[in-house]
Amino acid sequence: MIYVAELTDILVGESVRVEGSVPIAVFNADGELYAIDDTCTHQDASLSDGWLEGCAVECPLHAACFDLRTGRPSGPPAKKPVRTHAVTVVDGLVYVEESVGADAPVGVEAWAQAS
Repeated sequence: MIYVAELTDILVGESVRVEGSVPIAVFNADGELYAIDDTCTHQDASLSDGWLEGCAVECPLHAACFDLRTGRPSGPPAKKPVRTHAVTVVDGLVYVEESVGADAPVGVEAWAQAS
């Protein structure tokens, strides 16, 4: 598991970028924590620099939006989802368990195969 920050350091509406095998963005969306790959699948832009609205983040480069719960884009220009990762809070400390390869969330794999 990857240490992210203290829970009190990730304010509602904010995000934190951490390094895994690839950069990961952790978002506090209305008190719920979500983690996704930090790089937009359309072009190399940091999603942690994007705009958070509800459970979606908008890429700062070309406005592709991704659902933080599933990693799915809402439409063009992005066509491929980003991976989602499990977030755990232990004693006020936030950790991410990185999804890797076949361990990627089922929703993302099923969506990618259907596309």
